[in-house]
Amino acid sequence: MPYHLATPQLWAVSIQAGRGLQVENRALAQLSGDRYAPGMTYADVIILGGGAAGLFCAGEAVQQGLRTVVLEHAARPGEKIRISGGGRCNFTNLATARDRFLSENPRFCASALAGFSPGDFVAMVDRAGIAWHEKTLGQLFCDEKATQITQMLLDRMKGAELRLQTAVTGVRRDGRGGFAVTTSDGQLYAAQVVVATGGRSIPKMGATGIAYDIARDFGLRIVEPRPGLVPLTFAQQDLDLCRPLAGLSVEAEIGHGGGRFRDALLFTHRGLSGPVILQISSFWKPGEALAVNLAPGTDVAAELKAQRGRAGRVAVATALSRLLPERLAQAIAVELALSDARLADQPNPVLDRIGARINSWHLRPVGSEGYRTAEVTLGGVDTRDLDARSLQARDVPGLFFIGECVDVTGWLGGYNFQWAWASAHAAGQALGRAGPGDDAAPGQG
Repeated sequence: MPYHLATPQLWAVSIQAGRGLQVENRALAQLSGDRYAPGMTYADVIILGGGAAGLFCAGEAVQQGLRTVVLEHAARPGEKIRISGGGRCNFTNLATARDRFLSENPRFCASALAGFSPGDFVAMVDRAGIAWHEKTLGQLFCDEKATQITQMLLDRMKGAELRLQTAVTGVRRDGRGGFAVTTSDGQLYAAQVVVATGGRSIPKMGATGIAYDIARDFGLRIVEPRPGLVPLTFAQQDLDLCRPLAGLSVEAEIGHGGGRFRDALLFTHRGLSGPVILQISSFWKPGEALAVNLAPGTDVAAELKAQRGRAGRVAVATALSRLLPERLAQAIAVELALSDARLADQPNPVLDRIGARINSWHLRPVGSEGYRTAEVTLGGVDTRDLDARSLQARDVPGLFFIGECVDVTGWLGGYNFQWAWASAHAAGQALGRAGPGDDAAPGQG
């Protein structure tokens, strides 16, 4: 059965050994014994969003006996999971800690992260029989396909309804203490609603700011969203160096705005990318300059002076190529008008200038590539209006916000998935404490 259908459908999930993610259309199937039928208008919990946080939260709700519906506007669930980590899903990071997340309230995430750790998720992955491996810096990836994680989450939420190609247009109080959710496929009612629709990053996958609209409708504040973990763009004078080097990667170190990272930097036709740039982009704000160390751990000026004493007849570019990739060394020598110069002829002030250019390359981004390529959205629902233990809106009982739509954004490397699992777990536990409702839909009886 293909994923894409002409009209919205009600779907159930199943798995077949060796076949990966399978989704079958069961528009008339009864998914949870006789407790409730597909197509119902009332649930204990409606979860908006079938991504990482939404699917995980659905599993929590189902396991606590709650009648659960998940609404997803896309044609299949877990799209960000599918494309993450080069198709292998960097599903968590063993180094998860409060200081790996950005927020207007840096301590907000601590409770949820403590309640569900990377080890807890790894245990789930192991029980599902999914092979994984650790890369650098505590990053964990599937050995095979990212869709194994999606299927694990779908298996865990069996008994819920997953409605794909169903757009949510609004949420309001229903007048009886619950909520009415208006969708492209009609109106649904629930005692509790969890908003897990993500942020604005990667709009080609259908990302929108509906979570922020819902939050505002209920009086919650929003920390201005902006693209995070995103390549940076530059003015012509910097592009003159970047473009000829497009495709070249070099280890670099950048410290800015409280963050400091050492990782690969990639030159592109538009500017700079690579993990170190994506990381620092979350700390950078428009108008600010960056200082990039293209040879971390090496005092370039001192090294050039030492080379001058040993083999001064070599060209400056040749000496630099012993410290940097050859293309970059040649480009810097040309930029500094030293392409034909011998190292022996350069006085200390010139070598100091070369060293400063490499160890502290100052440049000012003019912007970023925006939500089109951003991996996450910074900002979001203001944590002052959420309970840190449950992710429930302080002044709107029964309304929860989890995952990327909240003003909690992790570093690159699996941290944002861990926030999705942890925040969904926190909300899911709170949903269970409320317990299942009766079978009468609001307004009926």
